[in-house]
Amino acid sequence: MKILLLGAGGREHALAWKIKQSKHCSHLYIAPGNPGTAAIGENIAMAVGDFGSIAAFCKAQAIGMVVVGPEDPLVNGIYDHIKADPALAQIIVVGPSAAAAKLEGSKAFAKAFMDRQGIPTAAYREFTKENYHEGVAYLKAHELPIVLKADGLAAGKGVVIAASHEEALSNFEEMILSSRFGAASEKVVVEQFLSGVEMSVFALTNGSQFVLLPEAKDYKRIGEGDTGPNTGGMGAVSPVPFAKGAFMEKVIERVVEPTIAGLEKEGLVYHGFVFFGLINVEGEPYVIEYNCRMGDPETEVVMPRLQSDLVELFIAMEQHKLSGIEVKVDPRAASTVVLVSGGYPGDFERGKPIHGLDAEFAAETMVFHAGITQLDGELRTNGGRVAAVTSYGENITAAVDKSLEAIKKINYDNMAFRKDIGYEFQS
Repeated sequence: MKILLLGAGGREHALAWKIKQSKHCSHLYIAPGNPGTAAIGENIAMAVGDFGSIAAFCKAQAIGMVVVGPEDPLVNGIYDHIKADPALAQIIVVGPSAAAAKLEGSKAFAKAFMDRQGIPTAAYREFTKENYHEGVAYLKAHELPIVLKADGLAAGKGVVIAASHEEALSNFEEMILSSRFGAASEKVVVEQFLSGVEMSVFALTNGSQFVLLPEAKDYKRIGEGDTGPNTGGMGAVSPVPFAKGAFMEKVIERVVEPTIAGLEKEGLVYHGFVFFGLINVEGEPYVIEYNCRMGDPETEVVMPRLQSDLVELFIAMEQHKLSGIEVKVDPRAASTVVLVSGGYPGDFERGKPIHGLDAEFAAETMVFHAGITQLDGELRTNGGRVAAVTSYGENITAAVDKSLEAIKKINYDNMAFRKDIGYEFQS
């Protein structure tokens, strides 16, 4: 089967690495891809939002499966666009319809869905310009800290945890009145703050059946000890030590099963990954957010731990044969440490030459390209998050240590990374 993977980041490099291992993959195209994916499949200079070109390419190359990496094309309806074309309707599209992708595309939609399905989540209110002054009064009376979320897509940076009422009011004004996140913050969701340890659970579903993939925990703050502003993700670990036994039974019974049942009940067409952003509050799971695709950098630890054939799982999803499938998981731990450009998540420079990506790394280490481009035969930085260095280990500490050791071989001007990924679970 010819497969087209959409995206260009570390997540897509990891997905490409896993897809290419499948006995069902005869040829892998990645659009637009990066230098890392070019070593695995064939990069195609095509934007993930250019649905017309994607459809034409699928026809010309007889594509059998489209795997969508990032959220934007899903929220904007790539699934619907492909399925609406009679010549493409038989293609397996890994990703939800636009209506179902609103679970990520709108925080307010997701919270209302959770309310309808009785899924545990933080109490919330939503505000726009129309009821802005009501929101100000609500914030002034709200207990601290206060969580403010831009309703729409903001590349993982639309969440503020305000420690004071002044900080909350300032951010609230910037989001709604000053359009800090553009259209994404025309509506703001104000949430109760939940205290606990966050983690991510991943399901592959066809909207009625599901299987769970290895879980992970990512680290969003730029600074060690989880300090500083949020980023797209500075690293991740898998497994999560507390994600077992009674806690995971609660996750499945109270979160995953009601979500999948809710999709079916509400007629939301969903063929793809559901990312459950959870928080463990004294042994009780609460949903912080849904994503309609795999996370980044979580994919860079989940795919290495997944021993099952990923494309085979996609085919079973499409054929409604997920029930009863046992997902095989590598018993080793995995960690990924993300290398970023200095200044990220604020202003940063691109075009820095990268050295060492072609070094010989230990057998248990792999490097996934993210914000990297090739110019005149030389690899250069091309984004805030540049690469993800993933390693296996007998435990999280060993895995992180191997990634940090490998990073010593890589360098570019103003390179930055966190040395404490997985710090809560270090042995």
